[in-house]
Amino acid sequence: MHDFDLHAPAGARKRKRIVGRGQGSGHGTTAGKGNKGQKARSGGKTYVGFEGGQMPLYRRLAQRGFSNYPFKKEVQIVNLEMIEKAYNEGELVNVTSLTAKRLIKGKALVKILAHGDISKKLTFKVGAVSKAAKEKIEKAGGVVDVS
Repeated sequence: MHDFDLHAPAGARKRKRIVGRGQGSGHGTTAGKGNKGQKARSGGKTYVGFEGGQMPLYRRLAQRGFSNYPFKKEVQIVNLEMIEKAYNEGELVNVTSLTAKRLIKGKALVKILAHGDISKKLTFKVGAVSKAAKEKIEKAGGVVDVS
């Protein structure tokens, strides 16, 4: 036994089923697809929501109204108290630095909210800042650039 001789224990991986290779294989004749019918044919799939030819439910029900869901904007919020703990005097607060300090996830629109106090002079370059947060930041000597 060597350190580099790694393999899964017996029974951890199942052998691939080889079908349609004659009677001796155990999966001959119909190749595990039963007898005849649409699903036994090549390319014989149905779509999601297929009801055997009956008018599907999604076509029977009336479609009314409008959903804004596809056009919604994801906004991640960050409070001033979190920024106070994570940042040092004179640093730049933007999406990249917030992600690096794990205050937000991914590249999303960021809004700074006024919960908590801030005493450090910081430069903010984010998507949005609440009115109260802007006042607190500017009172502490910081700069707000909403882009």
